[in-house]
Amino acid sequence: MSRFLATGDSYPSIGSSFRVGVSTVVGVVRETCDVLWSTLQPLYMSATTQQNWRENAEEFQRRWQFPNCVGAIDWKHVLIKAPPKSGSLFFNYKGTFSVVLLAVVDANYCFSVIDVGGYGKQSDGGTFATSVFGAQLKAGTLPIPPVKAPDGYNVELPHVFVADAAFPLMTNLLRPYPGRLLSPSKQQFNYRLSRARRVAENAFGILASRFRVYRRFMEQRPDTVDKVIKATCVLHNMLRKEGDSVPRSGADSEDYDDDAVADDLTRLRPLRRVGCRASHDAFAVRDSFCEYFTSPAGQLPW
Repeated sequence: MSRFLATGDSYPSIGSSFRVGVSTVVGVVRETCDVLWSTLQPLYMSATTQQNWRENAEEFQRRWQFPNCVGAIDWKHVLIKAPPKSGSLFFNYKGTFSVVLLAVVDANYCFSVIDVGGYGKQSDGGTFATSVFGAQLKAGTLPIPPVKAPDGYNVELPHVFVADAAFPLMTNLLRPYPGRLLSPSKQQFNYRLSRARRVAENAFGILASRFRVYRRFMEQRPDTVDKVIKATCVLHNMLRKEGDSVPRSGADSEDYDDDAVADDLTRLRPLRRVGCRASHDAFAVRDSFCEYFTSPAGQLPW
């Protein structure tokens, strides 16, 4: 099992190495993934509470200087072999077949919430809208902490998630200002948002560096791929929380320094802008954060 997750070798290759049948390898992978998830999920990815979200917000403020941020939302296309008789369900805009991993990441690169199994043909916003987490956020049923004024600031701001331009703007979900000819204050907001949002991209990079199964096309059935994703995500959390260092091997591994200041915007993935209909309250919340970042209390030393 560890060889499969670490290298992504095919079932016949693993079976030949250990002198077992392919069907045995299939059963071992599926059963082990189920056991890993059922055993580790309550310990390292349990249901989030208001206290958990509050602790996430404190960490985002301490490490990334973004107040009242409870998590960064992003997605990852996990490449798979085209399932038989699936049509275009798993065919994504990149021209490959995939299932989508949607995740909420905390300030320490751990997964707070994951939604696995989205079809590759869905857009980022579509995957978010059909997920359980997206439905709860839209309905207002998530135990998000109440509004709070940042330190040294006399205006209360709501607790929010941060995401890129492919996600909708909501009162508890911030996305960047669209367009290029932006005012300095809006450019500053986009920079601060990207600085906090990048933890999700880094978490996916760490996940793929540690479990090389993500470096190859997974030839398993979609339901097995879902099990593998869930098992690797909870293992990732366990290794992060138990103090394991980020693996670095070769030129294809990025340098993830936990204490480095995230100034290099060239490492940020370009944002794909899409249209959305946001409420007036959502626009007001984004403008409030924009005003905070340009105030003396919210400015960065550099």
